Amino acid sequence: MDAKTAAQTQEMIENRTFGEIAIGDSASITRVLSADDIALFAAVSGDVNPAHLDPNFAAHDLFHRVIAHGMWSGGLISAVLGNKLPGPGTIYLSQDMRFLRPVGIGDAITATVTVREKAGHDRVKLDCRCTNQNGEEILTGTAEVKAPLEKISVPRMELPEIRLSRHSRFHDLVSKAQAGTPLRTAIVYPTDALSLEAAQEAQAAGLIVPLLIGPQDKIRAAAAEAGVDITGMTLIPAIGAREAAQAACAMIREAKADLLMKGALHTDELMHAVVDPATGLQGARRISHVYMMDVPGHDRPLLITDAAINIAPTLEEKRDIVQNAIDLAQGMEIATPRVAILSAVETINPKMRSTLDAAALCKMADRGQITGALVDGPLAFDNAVSVLAAKEKHIVSEVAGRADILVVPDLEAGNMLAKQLTFLAGADAAGVVLGARVPIILTSRADSARTRIASAAVAVLLARKRLAHA
Repeated sequence: MDAKTAAQTQEMIENRTFGEIAIGDSASITRVLSADDIALFAAVSGDVNPAHLDPNFAAHDLFHRVIAHGMWSGGLISAVLGNKLPGPGTIYLSQDMRFLRPVGIGDAITATVTVREKAGHDRVKLDCRCTNQNGEEILTGTAEVKAPLEKISVPRMELPEIRLSRHSRFHDLVSKAQAGTPLRTAIVYPTDALSLEAAQEAQAAGLIVPLLIGPQDKIRAAAAEAGVDITGMTLIPAIGAREAAQAACAMIREAKADLLMKGALHTDELMHAVVDPATGLQGARRISHVYMMDVPGHDRPLLITDAAINIAPTLEEKRDIVQNAIDLAQGMEIATPRVAILSAVETINPKMRSTLDAAALCKMADRGQITGALVDGPLAFDNAVSVLAAKEKHIVSEVAGRADILVVPDLEAGNMLAKQLTFLAGADAAGVVLGARVPIILTSRADSARTRIASAAVAVLLARKRLAHA
């Protein structure tokens, strides 16, 4: 298709010049108010008044509801003026609007402008009116514009695709965790700003009671430098990182702490103490890591495992990794999670170990060696998370397109997948280590405060569930 043909098939918008406009001319558009419309209005204007964003806040206050969503209706008037009457080339000079009635999500609003007066060589005054689907007036008023003098007919510009990034799932998660008693949390070697800030944030959120384990002089110096108030936190002396990790494990075994949180030591140092057969916290299963990811635009949280602990897990280790993730999903109230064993293809290929492991894990689920979930694989990533992609590949599966848990072939794949979702898709990732006597919270310098608090919330909810069944 050449450029001329493309232009002919594209929708055009055309103005009415001052000379073409007659008294009584009218134009209108209709649009349905959505929650996204309100959020976008707030994002563009910077107006976060709860009367505009929270329907519960405004439910008792008619005036605020009128102003809040009436402003959106006023924007529709501008759209009619700029697109239809007079149309392209119009310059807005003034307006006088009255907001009469509240607008709710789902209301179909019709904005209409009618020419009242013409003056000089380009001035036009128009009556403005917005009504809802019941014919009730939402807005009335007038607008004065400078009408174009030259005829303009141009292709309608495509609006940019906008994706709103909401993280309500993590907000709800934290709210649930805040409903109970804060748990004693052994924070191992918190000698930097990040680990102390994470402790302070989780404490302020009402999730944990921080127990700071490490060299007290270094902890106090780091707190002073970071501006973190630790006067209400318990300090437990330990010479170095190794000793701090061992002391934390001892506190868990002696029921003096309920959770572990990584501080300013390397993950390997912490895990070495955790898996020590004599003094560690190793449970019956392989220890593994799970990211609980809140991906904007996706209809469910995604649990990705393992992206931090097991480098190249064996089939037996993958069984434990899968079961740990299922336990986490159930702890997050996903009764029967769907587990997708990821690979690059959907068929068994003897040259690709990940496909063989996927087939074996599915059979383990059939035989009761993995319980509490629907398991399928191998599945490529697109077929695991997109119903449309799975349909195009003719994949018939209860898991395909609707996976809750994504089991990666190895740590490299998991790490890349989680970071791609975080840095390119705007996802939040709450991380927790499972398989030990208690959940372990891992922190990262790349984590936002929201993510750190969500990680603590996940660990708190799991630990409470275990304590309730102990």
